[in-house]
Amino acid sequence: MSGYAINSPLGRGLRGGLKPVTEWIREGVGLNVYKYAFMLSFTLMEQRLQKIIAEMGVASRRKAEEFIMEGRVTVNGRPATIGMKADPLKDHIKVDGKLLIKPEKKVYFIFNKPKGVVTSMSDPEGRPAVNDFLRGIKQRVFPVGRLDYDSEGMLLLTNDGDFAHAILHPSKKIPKTYVVKVKGVLEEQDIDKLRTGIRLDRTVTAPAKVKRLRKTENNSWIEMTIYEGKKRQIRRMLERVGHPVIRLIRMKINGLEMGELEPGAYRSISSGEMMKIIKELDIWEAASHDSG
Repeated sequence: MSGYAINSPLGRGLRGGLKPVTEWIREGVGLNVYKYAFMLSFTLMEQRLQKIIAEMGVASRRKAEEFIMEGRVTVNGRPATIGMKADPLKDHIKVDGKLLIKPEKKVYFIFNKPKGVVTSMSDPEGRPAVNDFLRGIKQRVFPVGRLDYDSEGMLLLTNDGDFAHAILHPSKKIPKTYVVKVKGVLEEQDIDKLRTGIRLDRTVTAPAKVKRLRKTENNSWIEMTIYEGKKRQIRRMLERVGHPVIRLIRMKINGLEMGELEPGAYRSISSGEMMKIIKELDIWEAASHDSG
């Protein structure tokens, strides 16, 4: 049977896997976060039928209302009516006899990208790509953002487009932390310039957090946190102060840490980590306004 694909809002995947409160507390998430997750799942449980049809890309909301009035929509085998609500994960919704396909479970992973790997699922030039390391993941995930071919470290992987959009949206100013090896020894005046902002592409970068880690006779290791996503931003910033990058490793994104993950390995984002992201990105607020 042919069907329509669904483009579901963030959070429906959480609903499918909501755990008993004892499991959340055992993981250290706490009762308040459990209540928060429950409210999120309840809010997104049912939506107006015309909204569901529109989100699936079948028609606009106004057109979907016409479909309902014309008797072209059924829910669990019964004719739909204006004002009816449904759950796209549980109810069988059909338009003109075609089933609206339920979305696959939303999944979220942290991947340690090795140097010399393309941040894409495949590469026309035959170079190693992210997908080469994802054996065991059944869902069709994609990288959230990019890391340069010569850079390494933390990448988020998901099949949730709304989550990816929230992470990447410039208004969120998501902090990303890197450990960087540079040529030469940075002087205090160089660090001050990075902390103040460097002119790139006719604009000045937002102030970066910079911390010295260690130095050798010829090189330095620093930690940098930036809040933007300009192309090759850290490399270009350090070139402007005369200290080209030798090695660049992303370690954190918005408080999420890669930890001791080996290069080429991945792990699931825990329930506690996911709840932290949702709250910090105000996805709960957006979800609440999008529930009718």
